[in-house]
Amino acid sequence: MAKEFSRTQRVSQEMQKEIAIILQREVKDPRIGMATVSGVEVSRDLAYAKVFVTFLDVLAENHDPDRVVTGIKALQDASGFIRTLVGKAMRLRVVPELTFAYDNSLVEGMRMSNLVTNVVKNDAERRSAAGDNEEE
Repeated sequence: MAKEFSRTQRVSQEMQKEIAIILQREVKDPRIGMATVSGVEVSRDLAYAKVFVTFLDVLAENHDPDRVVTGIKALQDASGFIRTLVGKAMRLRVVPELTFAYDNSLVEGMRMSNLVTNVVKNDAERRSAAGDNEEE
């Protein structure tokens, strides 16, 4: 029977869980704030991992690009510490080198949802206005 998931997929899922726990419990840098790990891409040789991160406090406020840049810089500065903790949590021969990237898919999803909501609301207003005009 063939494997359902490749080793890289299993390692990336496990790394996502471990890094999320590490960011929540171990990393105390105030520049990072409320960070969530939305995904991890691991290279085939397991030497490199790209960690996609979203900052929840940035979502609560209006989207602030400077806040995102400082958060990613803080994560990149702490990548050695995070990598050490990942190495202790997971038993891998080689712990991947971590690079952090901002995942704006959540922000874009919220923006698109707002656009659709506004269009539906405007359409409903137009229909009710057209219905009022027909009655006169």
